[in-house]
Amino acid sequence: MAASENKIYDMVHIGVFAVLMVICTWISIPMAVPFTLQTFAVFFSVGMLGGKKGTIVVLVYLLLGLIGLPVFSGFMGGIGKLLGNTGGYIMGFVFSALAMWAMERLFGRKTWVLGISMVLGLIVCYAFGTAWFMAVYAGNAGTVGLMTVLGWCVFPFIVPDLIKIALALALSGRLRQFLNRV
Repeated sequence: MAASENKIYDMVHIGVFAVLMVICTWISIPMAVPFTLQTFAVFFSVGMLGGKKGTIVVLVYLLLGLIGLPVFSGFMGGIGKLLGNTGGYIMGFVFSALAMWAMERLFGRKTWVLGISMVLGLIVCYAFGTAWFMAVYAGNAGTVGLMTVLGWCVFPFIVPDLIKIALALALSGRLRQFLNRV
């Protein structure tokens, strides 16, 4: 297969997974931080495409939202959503993907490495998003304690996010061989 054909396949895969991320975002339960399947899409994208292309998927998704397309939860888009209280969790997806890519570069694409990197990526996203939430909330409504923010934005999501990791890990492990043949 020619290098140009590989690049075309890569662009198609990245586009398809960016669309998957948008669809996973639109499946939403409103809360202080909306419950969506975005984290599943991040984990699944990196699991299927690898760290580099998976990170590009997340960047494409963020850029689509940044220019105003309604790709964020609640069918919203624009810089205002990213600069709001929960914007740090959305931007944290990039850092999650980067952490997963770093683990892949250091330890390879073994299943156990991918599982650990997904958990690490989730922790990175939680940390960045929580710090962002606290800073923006303090600027808009006054200071709020770490445990309060964790109670609003992290603790309710831990079990569902671990389930999403398990699902992404299982699906990507089974489907990666198929994608490599296409």
